[in-house]
Amino acid sequence: MKNIYYFLMAGFLLLVSCQDAPTKRDTAYLKDSVGRINGLQVVIPNDLWNGPVGEKIREHFAALVDGLPQQEPLFTINQLNPNAFEDFARTYRTFLYIQLGDKDTVSLKKNSYARPQIGAFITGTSEEELIKLIDTEQARIIAAFKNAELKERQRRTEISIKKIDSLKERFGLSLRVPSAYRIAAANDDFYWIRKDLKDGTTNILIYEVPLSFISEDSTIVGDIIKMRDSIGSGYLPVEDDALFITEEAYAPYLFTTEIDGKFAYETKGTWEVKDEFMAGPFLNYAVKDEANDRYLVLEGFTYAPSTEKRDLQFELESILKSAKIE
Repeated sequence: MKNIYYFLMAGFLLLVSCQDAPTKRDTAYLKDSVGRINGLQVVIPNDLWNGPVGEKIREHFAALVDGLPQQEPLFTINQLNPNAFEDFARTYRTFLYIQLGDKDTVSLKKNSYARPQIGAFITGTSEEELIKLIDTEQARIIAAFKNAELKERQRRTEISIKKIDSLKERFGLSLRVPSAYRIAAANDDFYWIRKDLKDGTTNILIYEVPLSFISEDSTIVGDIIKMRDSIGSGYLPVEDDALFITEEAYAPYLFTTEIDGKFAYETKGTWEVKDEFMAGPFLNYAVKDEANDRYLVLEGFTYAPSTEKRDLQFELESILKSAKIE
C-alpha cells in the first residue's frame, strides 16, 4: 500500500513540475528586443489610426521635444495593424497597443514577447473612451517609455566605457561615459568632455558653483543663465572673441528632477555664439549638493548643423543621469 501511495505522490509532483516548467522556460528564452532609440511601435487598426484616436496618439506621443532648435517628435512612430503584430514585429522594445473591446482598461506590461520590453495596452468600449484613456494615461505611459529608453541607452554605453578617475578626485563624481568621448579641457574648476561627429560634436561640461549662486525665488532661470554664460564665455574657446551664451531670444525651459537622489534644476534651451551663425540645444542639471555646500553642474550640448539632434541630446541625458556623487 505504501508503495502505491509513494508512486501516486511522485506522479503528482512530476505533473506539477511539468506544468510549471514551460512558464519558466518561456521567460528565460524570450527573444532579445529590437528597435532604434526613441522608436515606438503603435499597434492599432487602420480606421482608428486615421481618425480622432490616431490624432490623439500623435498629439501626445509625437509631441515636439522641448529645448531643440528644430521640430523633432518625442518618439518616432511606426503604425502597425494588429493582424501583422506577430513574430519579429512583437520584439520591438516599446509598443502601444490600442483596441476596441468590452472594457475600458489601461495596463503597462514588461517583457510580454521579448526582453527588455515595455508595452502599453489600452482597450476602450468606444472611440470616445479610447481618447479619454489616452489623455488621462499618456503622461504615465510616456514616462515609462522614456525610462526604458534611458536604460537601453545606458546599457549600450556600458559596452565600452571611458574611465575618467580624475572626476572623482576633483568633484567626487563618477559618470558612465562612452569610450568615443575624449577630454577636451580639464582643470581644478572645469571639465569639458566631447565626442567628434561626422559634422559637429556632442559635449559635456562639469563645474560647480556655491549654493548661494542660485536663488530659490523667481530669479532661478536668470541665475542659471548668468551661471551658464559666465562659464561658457570664460572657458569655451570661440573664434574672433565671440561669446558662447544662452540664446537671448527665448527663455529656456525649467523643470525640477533628481540626480543620484539629489534635488536638481533641469534646464533645456538653446545656446548660441553671439553675432555668429552657431547654435544648438543644451541640457543643464544644477544638482543641489548641500553636504559640499555647492551646486554641481552637469551640462550636455550639441553642435551639429543640419542634423537631427533629439537622439544626440538623449545620449547626453543618459550620461548625465548616470552620475554618482559622493
